[in-house]
Amino acid sequence: MQPLTNFFQDYTFLLFTSFFFLLLPFLQWWHHHNHKKLPPGSMGWPYLGETLKLYTQNPNSFFSNRQNRYGDIFKTNILGCPCVMISSPEAARTVLVTQAHLFKATYPPSKERLIGPEAVFFQQGAYHSMLKRLVQASFLPSTIKHSVSQVEQIVIKMVPSWTNKTINTLHEMKKYAFEVAAISAFGEIKELEMEEIRELYRCLEKGYNSYPLHLPGTSYWKAMKARKHLNESIRRIIERRKVESSKYGGGLLGVLLQARSSPSRSRSTSSRSSSCGEEKKVFMELTDSQVADNLIGVIFAAHDTTASALTWVLKYLHDNSNLLEAVTREQEGIRSKLAMENRGLSWDDTRQMPFTNRVIQETLRSASILSFTFREAVTDVELEGYTIPKGWKVLPLFRSIHHSAHFFPHPEKFDPSRFEVPPRPNTYMPFGNGVHSCPGSELAKLELLVLLHHLTLSYRFLFITSI
Repeated sequence: MQPLTNFFQDYTFLLFTSFFFLLLPFLQWWHHHNHKKLPPGSMGWPYLGETLKLYTQNPNSFFSNRQNRYGDIFKTNILGCPCVMISSPEAARTVLVTQAHLFKATYPPSKERLIGPEAVFFQQGAYHSMLKRLVQASFLPSTIKHSVSQVEQIVIKMVPSWTNKTINTLHEMKKYAFEVAAISAFGEIKELEMEEIRELYRCLEKGYNSYPLHLPGTSYWKAMKARKHLNESIRRIIERRKVESSKYGGGLLGVLLQARSSPSRSRSTSSRSSSCGEEKKVFMELTDSQVADNLIGVIFAAHDTTASALTWVLKYLHDNSNLLEAVTREQEGIRSKLAMENRGLSWDDTRQMPFTNRVIQETLRSASILSFTFREAVTDVELEGYTIPKGWKVLPLFRSIHHSAHFFPHPEKFDPSRFEVPPRPNTYMPFGNGVHSCPGSELAKLELLVLLHHLTLSYRFLFITSI
């Protein structure tokens, strides 16, 4: 009888623990629903939340339907995370700028693992400040103005390959954006190294945009394997740079390697915070893993969103022939100047394209490539009369703000002339806002301007399918 008794005891324990773990998400869900002063909205099913609805619906419809029903601040649950969505410019400024210390930058853990937990986007305090200074050093106008000829050469080499062909526009724009992002990240890099990174990144991107199911054979599982191999590839490039160059080469990689090798910098394991509000100059020796996380993070930030913007600007110009003609006339004026002076595009030339720039501004508003960004409340926060519990995600919905008729009359109309006057503060945030705003915004605009210069002057294009 003793073995049978032990069996029933073990079986009862197993049933109890299974029931507890099944019940735990429901208890969390119940707690969220009963937390005082929570924003209105639905948390969906326990554990699953509204994730399946988001993945099976048009994301724009998902957010706009809830905004219409609940208002500018509402709650939901996505990817296992209780979230508060905000579409008020004032509330967005509070989260991203004035009270930014109460909200840390974050992504769902599944996304963060693929980019790398030490990437600048996920950091706070002194460590973030140090990383951002280093990243910005690679993307300031004073730095990227020297990259115009490199970007132009990529375009000159790439565009003729499209002649008399039907191409997948987004796919080709991703190739272009990746080449520019890789040069910005690595500087000069051997073709074999570039090809390896390109293939691994392609696998990583597929997993990033898939449902995060970490089981053998899934896109996410393959992406995690590719991420590990990317770390190894970057480590080998670092070792080669150490041997071949005392200056560690160019790009962000060169900046990061020089920063960690400087004798005036010493490692500080407590550099993520400062005490008593005192400003402390923090120096840290970056590990290979930290360097890899930030290189991959920069490529992520500079690749997918820029490729989408490039695709949309071509779509809008195709659909608005009068605007295409106006852009072409402006670029013809630039071409005449270049012919007279017998040279290629320069940074100053790109500053002399006001109409083309307004077309790009309107593209970024209308398409709203960065539809929202993730923050996490580091403590219970009061926001416009509601309580946001500690640990909840907060998502400023840039697309909702950009498409509000209160700030942009007739938002469905593609109208670059609306940017002849500056938009109302905090209503136009194509690159985010605050300390975690995109440091590569000027590079992205440069890519758009250089491509439009060559494409509008030399080619006619026809879209045969809609985006």
